[in-house]
Amino acid sequence: MHVKHQITPDVVIGADTIVSVDEQILEKPVDKQDAYRMLSRLNGKEHSVFTGVAIIHCRSKDNRLEMEITDFYEETKVKFSELSEELLWEYIHSGEPMDKAGGYGIQALGGMLVEYVHGDFLNVVGFPLNHFCKKLAELYYPPSKHDVQHKKYDTIHSVDASKNLSDRKSESSNFTEHKVSSKLDSSGMHSSGAVYMSENSSTVRPGFTVPLENQNGVSQNASKLPSKILELIDGFRASKALFVASKLKIFDHLKGKGPVKAVDIANDVGTSVCGTERLLDACASLGLLEKAPQGYSNTDSANTYLTSDGKYSLHGYIIHSNDHLWPLFTNLESAVKEGSRQNHRAFGKKADDLFKDYYHNQEVKQRFMAAMHSIAHLTARDVATAFDLSQFKSACDLGGCTGALAHELVQVYPNLSVTVFDLPEVISNTSYFQPSGQHVAPVTFVSGDFFKDNLPEADLYILSRVLHDWPDEKIHVLLSKISAVCRPGCAILLAEMVLDDEKKNRSTALLQSLNMLVQTEGKERSGCEYQALLEQHGFTNIKIRITGNLLDVILCVKT
Repeated sequence: MHVKHQITPDVVIGADTIVSVDEQILEKPVDKQDAYRMLSRLNGKEHSVFTGVAIIHCRSKDNRLEMEITDFYEETKVKFSELSEELLWEYIHSGEPMDKAGGYGIQALGGMLVEYVHGDFLNVVGFPLNHFCKKLAELYYPPSKHDVQHKKYDTIHSVDASKNLSDRKSESSNFTEHKVSSKLDSSGMHSSGAVYMSENSSTVRPGFTVPLENQNGVSQNASKLPSKILELIDGFRASKALFVASKLKIFDHLKGKGPVKAVDIANDVGTSVCGTERLLDACASLGLLEKAPQGYSNTDSANTYLTSDGKYSLHGYIIHSNDHLWPLFTNLESAVKEGSRQNHRAFGKKADDLFKDYYHNQEVKQRFMAAMHSIAHLTARDVATAFDLSQFKSACDLGGCTGALAHELVQVYPNLSVTVFDLPEVISNTSYFQPSGQHVAPVTFVSGDFFKDNLPEADLYILSRVLHDWPDEKIHVLLSKISAVCRPGCAILLAEMVLDDEKKNRSTALLQSLNMLVQTEGKERSGCEYQALLEQHGFTNIKIRITGNLLDVILCVKT
């Protein structure tokens, strides 16, 4: 606002509400079936309604926006009565659940579902007015220093609504630190938000908390739960739970079935009952399974992505991550110290020998190709449509593996013919991955080594998840070969995780770059790095599209 409209707001207030039950967050339902799923989970249970509120005081100085930010949240406990299926569906058909967090509005028809409310009723409606007014009182009438640990507001101070908040010269225009009282819950955690401020600085960034010190000089924030850090510490456990459940094909066993008891699943997969039950509970807590008194069942996401035979199945990539990437990443410390691949430590083999295993061991080869197919199938549509490729009549997908991207391209561009060029050991196994149906446009498969053999002629050369495997010197060899066969106007389409130029904002891509450290000589690169590589071989008009999917896309033209 202060830039576009040249008007700096005095104060901006933001709030949003979620419902939480059984440690799962319920937002707004996407359709009636989703509303039924939410309301069924709330049926007969007590749940929590959380509203988060941010109060931002603004000021413009030298066309820079300076802010004081205060945030807090309010929790209210709500219990639903035991409701019949008919009543739930009657309420859903009223249309009221569709724009309400948790699928109900307590202030309207949804009130008939509620047995009791403990806490602020207006918080359930969507805004904790009482807590908000107390927070305003803390901001405009801060307690004296000696009262900061003890003072409680039993009443709400009156506030002159006509007072210009930007004229608070004596109170906060210097952005000095306010010592405000904080309510402590039973665990000693601060339930109110901190005031985000900076003294003698140009800006205060949302998300950066200035620690408030107590009378002993100890940061009050030190007692807060570092949820992000704990999530990272425990992340490997969640990954391994998913890997093991996928390897045991738990999700396949549950597909198309109603709730199944842990003992029946254990008998099906040949595992212990106690171990299986704990694994199922962990998967349910991660949102991969639904748990009910009758047993366990797949979530929609599990049916779509985790069963081995789904169109968008990630099962192959999960198994590859468990069997190949997990052992490599356990040697990350050595990779960082040495700056080299860790195949010899993880598998007792040199990298070249291991690479040969992909193609000479049938089981390993199928697993690797399934992993590549999973990612290619999931990203193909976004890669194919990132740019308008209708001007090209022929394309060659170098290292195209199973042809997942090639088949997507011929669906999007019916006049485009695509050739997949990959090693003979790969091409001989592509039939297993081909789509079925009489109306599937044909894709041609040609075997060869793109470093050694002649490349098929094409208007467009595609390199999807290829360049990140190789060091710059090998990339120059490949780009030189492509440039040599390209006529002016021909193009290259790259699909890779593109790092931002400062290499600090895309954690998925940066973690993937670590992955390259432990297993190959390659790395993930920034847009500027790819541009420099391509320009050296006569490719210009370089365009980069960040898709929001796993792979980004770069298009460049030979001049």
